[in-house]
Amino acid sequence: MTIPACPQCQSEYTYVDGALFICPECSHEWKEAEAHIEQVETIVDANGNALQDGDTVTVIKDLKVKGSSLVVKVGTKVKGIRLVLDASDGHNIDCKITGIGAMKLKSEFVKKS
Repeated sequence: MTIPACPQCQSEYTYVDGALFICPECSHEWKEAEAHIEQVETIVDANGNALQDGDTVTVIKDLKVKGSSLVVKVGTKVKGIRLVLDASDGHNIDCKITGIGAMKLKSEFVKKS
């Protein structure tokens, strides 16, 4: 395994500690995935538009809230989303929905507003 240079200060003296790379010169810590930025996936909505942190999206399908009788209705606007790149269960959007609270959504059930 090749240890990359620090992405902040370009120091070549980085080392591995568990799952993190650490720079002894500027104390920056990062995961291996961040070291290979060219492999980062793009998260898209139901129409194929690329999503970014902070976007506003609209729900395109009634979604039942697991473990509750609540439903997120079609047309619900969700502001200030946060993307989760390593979502193993497919829920790649973290957000807060008014009246429901914090939850995770799948990008295939939203469209960019």
